Amino acid sequence: MPGLAWGNRTCVVGVFILLIVATVGERWAIAGSPSEPAGKVPPSIVGRRVANFVLSTPEGEQRGLSDFLDSGPLVVSFLGTGCPISNKYLPTLNELHDRNQTSVKFLGIYASAGETAEGVRRHVAEYGIKFPVLLDPRQTTVDLLGATRMAETFVLDYRGTVRYHGRIDDRIDYDQSKPVAEREDLREAMDEVLAGKPVSVASTAVLGCRITMLERQRKRNEVTYTGQVGELLHRHCAVCHHPGTAAPFSLIGYQDAANWSEMIREVVIQRRMPPWHSDPRYGQFVNDRRLSVNDVDTIAAWVDAGCPEGDRSRAPESPHFEDGWRIGKPDIVFQMPKEFKVPAQGTVAYKYFVTPTHFEKDVWIQAAEPRPGARSAVHHIIVYYRDPKDPATKSAPVWIAATAPGAEPTVFPPGLARRIPAGAELVWQMHYTPTGKSERDRSEIGFVFAKEPPRHNVVNFGIMNSRLKIPPGATRHKVVSSVPIQKDTVVLSLFPHMHLRGHDFAYYAIDPAGRRTQLLSVPQYDFNWQHGYRFVKPLQLARGSRIECVAHFDNSAGNPHNPDPTTTVRFGEQTWDEMMIGYVEYYRPGEPAKQSTEAPGDSELPETAGGK
Repeated sequence: MPGLAWGNRTCVVGVFILLIVATVGERWAIAGSPSEPAGKVPPSIVGRRVANFVLSTPEGEQRGLSDFLDSGPLVVSFLGTGCPISNKYLPTLNELHDRNQTSVKFLGIYASAGETAEGVRRHVAEYGIKFPVLLDPRQTTVDLLGATRMAETFVLDYRGTVRYHGRIDDRIDYDQSKPVAEREDLREAMDEVLAGKPVSVASTAVLGCRITMLERQRKRNEVTYTGQVGELLHRHCAVCHHPGTAAPFSLIGYQDAANWSEMIREVVIQRRMPPWHSDPRYGQFVNDRRLSVNDVDTIAAWVDAGCPEGDRSRAPESPHFEDGWRIGKPDIVFQMPKEFKVPAQGTVAYKYFVTPTHFEKDVWIQAAEPRPGARSAVHHIIVYYRDPKDPATKSAPVWIAATAPGAEPTVFPPGLARRIPAGAELVWQMHYTPTGKSERDRSEIGFVFAKEPPRHNVVNFGIMNSRLKIPPGATRHKVVSSVPIQKDTVVLSLFPHMHLRGHDFAYYAIDPAGRRTQLLSVPQYDFNWQHGYRFVKPLQLARGSRIECVAHFDNSAGNPHNPDPTTTVRFGEQTWDEMMIGYVEYYRPGEPAKQSTEAPGDSELPETAGGK
């Protein structure tokens, strides 16, 4: 359960591709292409969880995928105002919608080139479309779902996982249409998902107007590694993908990039990288990892073109990293007091170690980075301090920094720092996960000291609900925690934390007048990638306000990460237990730095909630 992070932008490539659909004449448009014959069963994405996306309605309202996912299935069908096959299926989709509207949601997506809000509004009225529709001019959903044709249809479950992909039924062909379908593929898939059964025919051949990716094709002859791609990878990926870090391979230099080019393309297209999970409608964050559509399009076009190297004399300079440290060279490094042997298998309870600092006076930390010794076996590290002059810190040590998958190092801007008192001891909380072979770990933490006296001491606080009780089989069990703000407070960043049953997490601010503002939404929480969300503009909260956290947990068999859907789950430290903690990092503007160490409000929670 890592802490919040301020610093260097983290690794990875990520964002989406600008795609354009063309329909040049009815017969050409629906006939497919020589590389993929019409009617061929497309590569199946059944079983893949679709990343959240946000698009606009024809009226200009923003809607996200998470808005349509509830306890039942969602049918997503690609439409086109000029596609005859798509249009012929609209009455069928309307009929299925009417028959199942209490149990199944429907969504139409217009992703073709040239589609306009006005044209889509006319199309919806003309055909009497009864379900919501969205416009996707950047064709984000085309990449996310792997769609190739209009009338292509997907059934997603409540988690956004694809359960069916293909045609609506077998009634319409390019050359003829049958009056009655012999197999109603979509209806049967919907019924099976509703019944909790596997879909018997999960992928079928699709007929419909072809979606053409013209913008990417135009770039294929323009992009090289030395001209564009190298700089992009160095700037957005190499921070993690360089020797001495947890990333599985390096992306410094042409050969590294070429060797991993197909994997790079895949994770870009599917939005698996960068691992960034906030809904863009709520909050602006300086460490937002999403790249521009143009950047992703450039990378994908480069891979499609065969990874041309370009003029070597123009190769970008390779970035330099200080012995694997992401905060630069530390002023001081502390290690665990002894090496710990991680067994090859089984469960390892949290381990705690203590390291003396021997600081003769208070120190101020501008940056801190815990670094695992045995990276594959260390799930997370939290480093606290205990002040021998303050008995309260013996039972509730004070948070310094942490690391876990996806977390950034702690780096504060000028004027802000974290105080560690003279004589403090470092307390290590270590969570080990056996890897199948014996491992030896002696993790370390590096500190960079503040170069000038700070104005404010930054404090980390966990807003948690330790009384949670998640019933067996629950798909969206709601848990709430909150804390009052007793003094004016400036919030710098947010960090939601749950375990394997975590489904979604949101933060809200309620002002003294009772007005409610959503600060952050993480609609698809992922325990494997835990992020701190650092505000572009720090959040000012007046005395009398409140911060509320709302989370949902999936303790059902439909959650593939669930250790046991038959058990009632309570709060606990181990991964198979659960936590619900909304961390915040903040300071008090009206107090000197040395006094700003208390929690944000009158709460039963200790400042280091969840620690020991």
